[in-house]
Parts: sequence; structure tokens; C-alpha cells
Amino acid sequence: MKKNQTIYKIAGKLSKVLLVLAGLLLTASSGCKKSYLQPDPLSLYEPGQTFSTKSGLDAAMAICDRHLRSYWTYFQYVDLGLPISTEYMFSDVAVASKTDDGNIFADIATRLTPTDMPEQTSYFWNETYNGIKYANTILSFIGNVQGLDETTKNQYRGRALFHRSFRYLSLVFEFKDVPLVTKILESPKVNYQSTKREAILQKITADMEQAVEWVPEQAQMTLTGLVNKGACRQLLIKCYLATGQYDKAITQADALINSSGYSLMTANFGAFISPYATTWPVTRNVVWDLHRPENKAIAANKENILVMINRNNTDMGIKMNSMRNWLPFMDAAGTTAPDGKQAIRFFATSNASYRAQYDYVHAIGRGIAHIRPTYFAQKAVWYVNGVNDAGDLRHNAAVGNWGTMEAVKYNDPSSAAWYGQNVRLRNAAGALLCNDTIRNYFEWPHYKYYIEDPTESQNVNEANHRGGAGDLYFYRLAETYLLRAEAKFYKGDIAGATADVNKIRQRAQCTQLYTTVNIGDIMNERARELNMEEWRFTELSRVSYCLAASGKADEWGNTYTVDNLAQNSYWFQRIEHYSDFYNKNKVTVKNRSYTIAPKNINWPIPQTAINSNGGAAIAQNPGYSGYSATVPVWKTWQEAVADEDKQ
Repeated sequence: MKKNQTIYKIAGKLSKVLLVLAGLLLTASSGCKKSYLQPDPLSLYEPGQTFSTKSGLDAAMAICDRHLRSYWTYFQYVDLGLPISTEYMFSDVAVASKTDDGNIFADIATRLTPTDMPEQTSYFWNETYNGIKYANTILSFIGNVQGLDETTKNQYRGRALFHRSFRYLSLVFEFKDVPLVTKILESPKVNYQSTKREAILQKITADMEQAVEWVPEQAQMTLTGLVNKGACRQLLIKCYLATGQYDKAITQADALINSSGYSLMTANFGAFISPYATTWPVTRNVVWDLHRPENKAIAANKENILVMINRNNTDMGIKMNSMRNWLPFMDAAGTTAPDGKQAIRFFATSNASYRAQYDYVHAIGRGIAHIRPTYFAQKAVWYVNGVNDAGDLRHNAAVGNWGTMEAVKYNDPSSAAWYGQNVRLRNAAGALLCNDTIRNYFEWPHYKYYIEDPTESQNVNEANHRGGAGDLYFYRLAETYLLRAEAKFYKGDIAGATADVNKIRQRAQCTQLYTTVNIGDIMNERARELNMEEWRFTELSRVSYCLAASGKADEWGNTYTVDNLAQNSYWFQRIEHYSDFYNKNKVTVKNRSYTIAPKNINWPIPQTAINSNGGAAIAQNPGYSGYSATVPVWKTWQEAVADEDKQ
């Protein structure tokens, strides 16, 4: 890994240089001022010199790779507020749950506006356009690099196209019509127009077809974590689905599944990591091994298509604090035993009250529940054929993969009558023993959230364990099967779609297999398999668009229209049917009710981005302040590209 670390060190320095490139002034963090154009000896440089060597090119590519990881690891509030968590707040499987926060992002329907973009919604705009800028830097200056043959240059171009296309696919299913930027300009441009989503999808589909030709397979590469042909195929599948080219999507999926050297992991492999077996025993199983960070990037893992390298105690490591963000606030004083004593206490190893068999702070982690799963994610989604599938390793508490509060034992030494007994939600009379069931009492996928932080877990005086750095999956072959199932569903090949979904269920050792699947079954399987890997909202938005374009019905018999998704969409119907928080039950926290609206399938374009683009109007989305149907939008990507050089 030394080569990777060297590139990342160079990238860290070069990122400061790239930030002054004037190719994009659309980010919500800055406006356009005349002072920006004045000479600044601290920031001026000659890009032709900076990007004239292979090392400079490698560093620019490393920035692209590193910034992919930021969507999972970037903190907004010291150690809370991961961007990926925001994706889940807009979905059927999770909601905001930090109930002591007066700004809790619950009332999305009224709170989310062009001038108020809570949590990480604005980050997805800012950082995504930054990523586009980095990719465009490579594409714009690669011609300056001497000593590289055309095949090698095309490999760099293909990887840069992947980075740009991935970000645009995300943008169009978060923000819909957005400005298309394909180059680094010699001077700032402040008169961009938005480009129709359909046009951008056509552009990135063509780009990814080229990237699949140019980028080598992982087996031909010496570094792990660089974009490879498999990753390009996976992204191209999604582009084909979004453009209605189902046969081509299936062909790419077939290539990944059958002839690219990948395979689902169906048996134990790699290292067995279970450091706190006295407290939380794990019966070794393939799902547990598959999601140990230590096993994600190893050669034995044939399921990994693209991994994001993220290592503890290295310059490549950023702590996600996954356990702090996503686990219940277990040691809250308001959760008690029937005798009124605090249910769970977290003790440092050096504390006299410490007992290894009840060391939950280290074995599970100290959560404060920035988000929490819905009832659907905890319970209902695991029912197949009307049966709660006890064999499913992804929801199996018996082997240690799945966590429940009832599996934890009271560990306050002063609670003599209840010490060592299992936690319960209610006492014998039926009264609640938890004063905040939103934040403090829910289930969780332990096999996904547990990432050890040696600095905290090995400190005998530390009573905190928030979660460390660990390698992250970007694409896995399991998703390829589910994407192929989706393509087959749109084509009407229900038997083929069913077989692909069942392949994933068989690996998870499910006892219940589908006899036939609909789009809901496919999306439910994504929820089970890809929790905190997929961008759940963006995928639901993409599938809503694809489903509408296909003319196929959802699990309730509804069909949709692409032009009407801001009024009614599959995404919104899943929220209405499956979330027990939004728009239901009048759940209110800090005077904020959990609400979400059909228009929220498109996030608002940040007003600061619109203001920065002083020479033309960027189109705002329907339902938000500033929307106007008369704002011109490029209908083809060719028009948008031709306009880029016009000041």
C-alpha cells in the first residue's frame, strides 16, 4: 500500500492547487466578485506546468478517488452529519433521530428550501461539482503530459470520465436539471444555463461506453482502489437503465457476472475479526467476513468491484464514526431497568465496575443516533412470502450479525435485581422503560456498523468507542445482480429477474425465496443487501425515473409519468407506504413534525449557486421559491458544450 499512500500525500498538496481553478463558480459556498479576478501571488500558477508530468496526473486522479470517499466520511458537525446519512433521511428506511437537536431535520417538506439546505444537501451540490472540476482538470490537461503513449492517456481519460459521469448521474437524480460543465476554462464563466436531465444522461452514457473500452480490468492493475473496467461497467449499467437501453444493461451485467473474474462470496474468507466475543459473540459466517473492513480489499474477495481505501492510523484513513452516528443512544439515562436504575452503563477498562462480559461500549460502540431505521427497515422488509426469514444472515441476531436492545443485558452494578438480565422495553405492567424510543431504542445491522477504532478501544481509560476508519465498498457484484434484475423486470422477464434476486438471497442463506418479483421486491432486496453502501435516496429517485419511463407498474399497481414525478413518484409512494414517520402518526420532535413532500424528489438548486451565476438564470425545481417554467434550459448536451466557451 506504500504506492497508494505516496499518491495520496501528493494529492493532499495538489488539492490546494486545484481549488483555485476557475472552471466552476457554481458552488454554494462562494459568489462571483471582481476581487476574484485580481492577481493573487498566493494562488496563481501555471496549470500547464502543474499537469505536465505523470506524478501530477496521478495526484489529480488520487484527488478524484479520495473525494469519492468523502460522501461516506465527511463530517458536518465535528463527528456527526455524514453525507450518506442525509441520503437515508430522504428514504423509506431511516429518519433523523437526534431528538435533543432543535434543528433536527424532520420537517423536510417545509424546511428544505433554496436558502435553507440542512444536513448535507448542499454538500452534495458543492462537493459533486468539485469532483467534476477535478475530473475536468485531467481531461483538459492530459495532452500536456509528455512521455505517455495514447493507450495510457486513454486510461486516465476513461477514469476521469467515470468520475465525472458518476457525479452527474448523482446530480440529475438529486437536483434534476443542472449545468453541464465539461472543461476547465481559462477565465471564470458566470452565464451557465441548466441542461435537461435527459441530455446529461445521454452524454454520460456515451462517455461511459468510451470509458469501458479504455480502462483496464483490476487484474491488470498494480494498485487497489483506482477506477477499473468493472466499476465502469457498473456505472454504465445504471446509465443504460436510465436511458431505457435494457438489453445493453443486461449485456454489461452479464460481462461482470460471467466473464470479468468476479463472483459472489459464498463461504467464509479472509480474517475472522471478532475482538469482543465475550460480550458480543459472532458465529463466523460469510456475511460477517464480507463486511469486515480488513477483508474488503484483499485478493481473496472476488465480490469487490471497487473499494475505497480508508485505513486506521494512515494518511489514507478518515474515521466515519459509524457507530456514533447510527447506533442507538444506548447509555441514555432515560432508558432504565424496572427498578429505575440506568439500563446500560459504559465503563472504561480501567474502571472498577468494568466487566468484560458486559463491555458494550467496545463490543458494540457508543451511539447517539444521528439517524435511526424505520420500522420497515427493522422488521417489515425482512418478511418474504409473509414469513420473517430467520435464516437471513443479514438479519440474524443468533449469529451476532444483527443487533437488538433485547440482546443487551443490564450492566449497572447498583441494579442488583436486574444486573445481567436482558434489557426490555416495558415493565411487567406494560409501562415504557425508555423515555425516548426514537433515539434510544431500535435495532441495527451490527455487521455493517461495527468498525473498530484501535485508538479508542485500546485505551484503558477511554469509555468511548465511536468507530474508526475502514475500507469501504463502492461497488459490489451483489448490486450487479440486482441491477440486472431491474433491467429484466423492465423488459418483462420476470423469471430472470426473480432468479437474480434469489441469487442474493441464497448467498444470505435465506429460507424464503421469491416465486416472482416486482419492482418493490427488487428495491426491498437492495435495502437488505446494500444498507449504507448505496445512496438510498438517489437510487430511489433513479428507479422512480426508470420505472416511469418503462411504463411498468409498481407493487401497488401504480404507473407514473416522467414529467410528473415532482407531483407523484414511486419514491414518494414508498415513503407513504413504508415509513412510519413521515406524514404519519403526527410524530413530532422539538416542535418539528416528520413531513416530506412529492416535490422533494428533486432537491432545490441552492440559491447561492443561482446568485453566483449572475449572467444567466439557472432553473429552479418545481415547488421551490424561484421556480419559473420560462427559464431556458439546454435540451441537448451538444448545445451546453458549445456554450461553455461563451463568456
